Amino acid sequence: MSKSRFVFDRFAKLIEQGLVNYKDISDEIVSILRSKRDEIVFKMKLASKEEVEVLNKRISNLEKKLEEKKKKKTSKVKK
Repeated sequence: MSKSRFVFDRFAKLIEQGLVNYKDISDEIVSILRSKRDEIVFKMKLASKEEVEVLNKRISNLEKKLEEKKKKKTSKVKK
């Protein structure tokens, strides 16, 4: 009975170590993939979502100002 208990304890320890190693390896793989993704984004010079939103707001403001100037110009010409 003690030998079977020894075998079960060893087997349980082996499974536990395997699960811990699997978790560590999967975390490492995820971090490697994230860093590669960040490298690719940096090389492509892509903008973040926040940057794009700021640029869209600036463009819309400039378009409004341009429309206002066009309206002022056309109203002066009609007079």
